[in-house]
Amino acid sequence: MFRKAKANVATSSAIRAFALAAGLVAATLMAMPPVAFGASRIKDIADFEGVRDNLLVGYGLVVGLNGTGDDLTNAPFTKESLVAMLERLGVNIREQGGTIATVKPKNVAAVMVTGTLPAFSRQGTRIDISVSAMGDAKSLEGGTLLVTPLVGADGEIYAVAQGGLAGVGFTASGGGTNGAQSSVRKGIPTTGKIANGAIVERELPFEMAHLEAVKLSLRNPDLTTANRTAQAINAYLGGNIARSTDPSTVQINVPNDYRGNVVGLLTDIEQLKVEPDQVAKIVIDDATGTIVMGENVRISTVAVAQGQLTVRITETPQVSQPSPFSSTGDTTVVDRTDIQIDEGEGKKLTIVPHGVTLQDLVAGLNALGISPRELIAILQTIKAAGAIQADIEVM
Repeated sequence: MFRKAKANVATSSAIRAFALAAGLVAATLMAMPPVAFGASRIKDIADFEGVRDNLLVGYGLVVGLNGTGDDLTNAPFTKESLVAMLERLGVNIREQGGTIATVKPKNVAAVMVTGTLPAFSRQGTRIDISVSAMGDAKSLEGGTLLVTPLVGADGEIYAVAQGGLAGVGFTASGGGTNGAQSSVRKGIPTTGKIANGAIVERELPFEMAHLEAVKLSLRNPDLTTANRTAQAINAYLGGNIARSTDPSTVQINVPNDYRGNVVGLLTDIEQLKVEPDQVAKIVIDDATGTIVMGENVRISTVAVAQGQLTVRITETPQVSQPSPFSSTGDTTVVDRTDIQIDEGEGKKLTIVPHGVTLQDLVAGLNALGISPRELIAILQTIKAAGAIQADIEVM
């Protein structure tokens, strides 16, 4: 009897312990931020303020071309640049009176040099650059870019570029018989790239470690997405740390635990997942007939019919001949005209009910047997009737 009571007490204790553990697990799950299906990482939908690239541009000369450079008569800027470069190197090609001597080299081309300065690039690091001809040069194949300063939007020099061009295309053509010509072109011969062709000479003055507040900038601004991002950050950090200030900005005050370690804070935050939200939109590319619709597109009750009057006229000439051995009649060509009229009788009137989904909308419109271009016209007409709850953007 004692043993049975002792066993019952042990069983009751185990049940209470299990219930307590289950309650703790349930409370933990309820406290965790919900993870929605299709959620994206914050690093994939937002950028951190200050962590950005900067565009660089410069003007320079490419030399060493095989007679495919600029015609200095048609490109005076190339001639002036060539003369100025030679004078800086101590070569004087001016005649008495300051007149520039006649120079007609065919192996020099004026080019624009572009590049991107990554965030936090340090002095001495190298970046890739692109080179594009400005004048009437036929090809930059085999050319070498001379020293070219690259400036930013503020006019300061941030990098210097130089090197041999790679990845330049070519064009080959030949004359055929009877004036016919054939040609082959690969790539664009007037553009090229130089891998690691520029050296960073100036750093951007931005220090992240001692920031007291950090701002996130959403790539697709939206009030709901900004609020969800702030909620996810607050749930992870355990306090009212982040708040959305506008549809595209979320401000984060650096917690005391991350003082002096903003990089660690951003590393933890960018891995959090948020379900982005966007307005219902239909994007139409009228040139190619491409239609892209978001999943939140909804249609009010509307009747849709598509059809058009088509008149098809076919001419079939026939030859009429007299009977054999007949002494009368001539052989002649007689026109035979066939006219067919299609009034779109095979088309049907389809009723689209209220609040249908994207799948139902496409299925209903496809039932009419319409083409993508006809679908564009139908969507625009439904929008004009006020029966579609979405923005239509025509590219």
